[in-house]
Amino acid sequence: MLKIYNIQEKPEFLEEIAILTQKEWGQQNLSEEQFKEKIYKKILKIKANYNNPNYCKLILIDENDKLSTLIGFISIFEHDGDERLDLSPWYATMYVKKKFRGMNYSKLLHNAILKVAKDRGFSRLYLKTDLNNYYEKFGAIFIEILNNGEKLYYFNL
Repeated sequence: MLKIYNIQEKPEFLEEIAILTQKEWGQQNLSEEQFKEKIYKKILKIKANYNNPNYCKLILIDENDKLSTLIGFISIFEHDGDERLDLSPWYATMYVKKKFRGMNYSKLLHNAILKVAKDRGFSRLYLKTDLNNYYEKFGAIFIEILNNGEKLYYFNL
């Protein structure tokens, strides 16, 4: 059975999420010690933001009788990088594990994070990406190309 949780409800997945995040978006070619330090800091950062109204991390779990499996996650960040500090909050870290891609799980995560944002009173979520023609299918509206080459979009809520 598929279920979406706030990471606060399932902290046993913190380390796995931190590892996946580092591997997907973090600095590569780290020593084992540096990698472990990055993971530790990511876990602390997530925990430190538990009560921040401009932060949320949702996780999609496949639960069955014997095992719960992380499928993916998505976040709201107060800021995502330093390209546009004038904009907030941000739609961030949409991630579905490779073996689960192509099964519409990203749509489940997308809809869930938009609901959280709307429930928190946000009227817009910003997104930056280097993907082409991906977030448009979810209704993302293009704004501009950022200085780092990524495209800036927003979602109306």
